[in-house]
Amino acid sequence: MKRNWICRRAVVTLAVFVSCMIAAMAKDPIVIPLWPDGAPNSNGFTASDEHQEGVMEVNIARPELYVYCADKPNGTGLISCPGGGYYGVALWHEGHQLAQWLNVRGITYAVLRYRMPNQGHYDVPLSDAEQAMRIMRAHAAEWGLNPDRIGVMGFSAGGHLASTLATHYSAPETRPAYQVLLYPVISMIPGVTHDGSRLGLLGKNPGEELTRKFSNELQVTKDTPKAFIAVSADDDLVPVANSLRYFEALTKAGVMSTLHVYPRGSHAWSFNDSFTYKPEWSAELDKWLREEVFPEATTPERP
Repeated sequence: MKRNWICRRAVVTLAVFVSCMIAAMAKDPIVIPLWPDGAPNSNGFTASDEHQEGVMEVNIARPELYVYCADKPNGTGLISCPGGGYYGVALWHEGHQLAQWLNVRGITYAVLRYRMPNQGHYDVPLSDAEQAMRIMRAHAAEWGLNPDRIGVMGFSAGGHLASTLATHYSAPETRPAYQVLLYPVISMIPGVTHDGSRLGLLGKNPGEELTRKFSNELQVTKDTPKAFIAVSADDDLVPVANSLRYFEALTKAGVMSTLHVYPRGSHAWSFNDSFTYKPEWSAELDKWLREEVFPEATTPERP
């Protein structure tokens, strides 16, 4: 009983700490409901099901977009899809935490609080990601964005959602201009995928057709957006084969992409200072964005 009390207290303390960190950021985001008049599909959850487990938001029924506008925009936008195994969304360390770093670089950054597939409603997360892209483009003039320079970023299972948007977009207005993937789930093939993400997205017994459809390394074409991928070789949760196979598919299709594999770091390192290679991956992403996404733009000085 005492141990359980200590664990609960630690979770509450961590949640309070995260809330304070968000509040201490340079600016508050613009919060936009994705479907103010109701979503076109359902994951089976209602608003009363939504709650937090530590820093993870679960059972999301009302998706939102948190937009951090750059003070000196260079025309570039980026939508973040935090991870959580298609069970929840880690909004802080794979979302809000990167806002200031990207804003300083002139990038208007949005964090997507997307709905869960709830073991089989596989169309739901993608519809939220597409709607987020529509919203960003609809506000392009207001936020100083170039509509052709809005990309998507994803972490872990959020990397699967980001790469799904990149390979399954339904119209030109929902196609991301580029994709940034950190330790992503890409495949749904057993032995390669992350089992929890596969279960959350496709349910217990998906057929081969559905498995292949959402194995995004099999869905790459010459029109798939350019990609930046970073992963740790010792990732013990999501096999590095996900990133390797996606990179290989992109290369074969003639899509400009870059892959960085770091020897250590395991999983879920995001923008954490505890990750040994944070200076390396963040510098490489900074360089890639400047050279491949907005080479002609004037970027504010970086700290």
